[in-house]
Amino acid sequence: MNDFRDRREYMRELISRRRLLVMGAAAGVGLAVQPNIAALAQTPKKGGRLRIGMSQGGPTDTLDAHRVTNQADFARAFNLYDLLAWPNAETFELEMRLAESAEPNKAGDEWTVRLRKGVTFHNGKSLGADDLMFTVRRMMDPQSKLSAAAMIAYVDAKGMTKLDDRTVRFKLPKPNAEFLSGFATTTSSIVPADFDPANPVGTGPFKYKSFTPGDRSLFVANTSFWGGGPFVDELEIIDIADETARVNALLGGQVDAIASIPYTRIATVEGDASFKLLRSETGGWRPFTMRTDAPPFDNPKVREAMRLVVDREQMVEQALLGEGRVGNDLYNPFDPDFAKDLPQRKQDIERAKALLKEAGHDTLDIELVTAPVNAGVVEASQVLVEQAKAAGINIKLRKLDPSSFFGPDYLKYTFAVDNWSPTNSYLVQVAQADGPGAVYNETHFNDPEFNDLFSKAQQEVDAAKRKELIQKMQKIQYERGGYIIWGFANQIDAYSSKLAGFRPDRNGLPLTSFEFERVFFT
Repeated sequence: MNDFRDRREYMRELISRRRLLVMGAAAGVGLAVQPNIAALAQTPKKGGRLRIGMSQGGPTDTLDAHRVTNQADFARAFNLYDLLAWPNAETFELEMRLAESAEPNKAGDEWTVRLRKGVTFHNGKSLGADDLMFTVRRMMDPQSKLSAAAMIAYVDAKGMTKLDDRTVRFKLPKPNAEFLSGFATTTSSIVPADFDPANPVGTGPFKYKSFTPGDRSLFVANTSFWGGGPFVDELEIIDIADETARVNALLGGQVDAIASIPYTRIATVEGDASFKLLRSETGGWRPFTMRTDAPPFDNPKVREAMRLVVDREQMVEQALLGEGRVGNDLYNPFDPDFAKDLPQRKQDIERAKALLKEAGHDTLDIELVTAPVNAGVVEASQVLVEQAKAAGINIKLRKLDPSSFFGPDYLKYTFAVDNWSPTNSYLVQVAQADGPGAVYNETHFNDPEFNDLFSKAQQEVDAAKRKELIQKMQKIQYERGGYIIWGFANQIDAYSSKLAGFRPDRNGLPLTSFEFERVFFT
């Protein structure tokens, strides 16, 4: 790894996290790590407006904590609201945030969550058990059709019991070994029991002031924030989807930091002492998605052929300019249960041709819907067009802007791109992407054997047995899934050298997972 400790140490950290979540917690160990805001290299200075240029956003932007879909939404949500827990940027271990502890019974079918003492909402109201219970009910309300529901689908909203003002006991229909991980996602913010998205109130480091979807939002410092900071007086989040415009806004001083700098502009920033790069090696993945229920990809032979036309090394080098690692059609390579023993797929044009012929295709004409949803995505699409020609596959590109891509047709495309971050644990990612009931099932994958294994893995509290189930799931994805996961991209952001507080982040979200409470002007 370029910027982090060696892989073995990284894996030990992840295994430690899993043990804490599953085994240690079962013995009554609560994760009570507090974000280390004070441990900064420089003495933070107060004041100023922090202006952030975001790579995604558009007319569908929202302040609703449980409807977020793009990175501009995530940035707002992470600063308006807060989560029960979130992975540490350096160690990837879950840190407690609004939760003081989360402890299961021995069977894993009952979890007790105790909230942090002294946390207040922006309106002065204290955070309590009623707010947590309201949040869960809101997330799981079937009439609301919230994407957040998929993250905690294992919870029974009727099985919650308020033990005291800060404690809730969750009785689960089935054991779940990763209960807390489902609450440590971008869509799982805790909101007050009287939550109104039109006038959003949270417990985050910044308070709502103004919001124009597709343009910008302005927030002011929450001086009562429980976690320390923020250090700036105001936070302005600005949608700048165009890559060139975003870089120019930084260079011209219109913004102080930008998310996801194009790889082709890295040298420009590196050569200017007025700016700094923030390089993070992550498990973020940028797949091609094939609908497994629509021709021609409803034939697994066609899906395998598509995977075999990809020269992954060339794609990482050309699309990411070497800022990433080769993928093997499976996500979450840092998960301790990752199936690293499956053979690495390599380009095999002759085998791809043979598979297409067996599927009834001497040639294949398909459309690929692409958009600059993150650095290197459009470039990867262009590389694939050229690589596929050798196998008689003619790909026509349809390029959209990010807002249109994530519009009404999102999840309907037969063949498309996407951008997945942050880095989630395997079972949480399945719940989002291609498992039963997954809200973002863009490949429309629905495999009975896979679904059954997923249900069993969620319930299995024995780590070794769960690993065996998970690796069977990954073998199915590898053999007949709908993703072409060609690589894992480094997250590259840029900011003014007048700023401090950013740090590399393994989670995969830009700008240290939008922890803007850490940032200050020097």
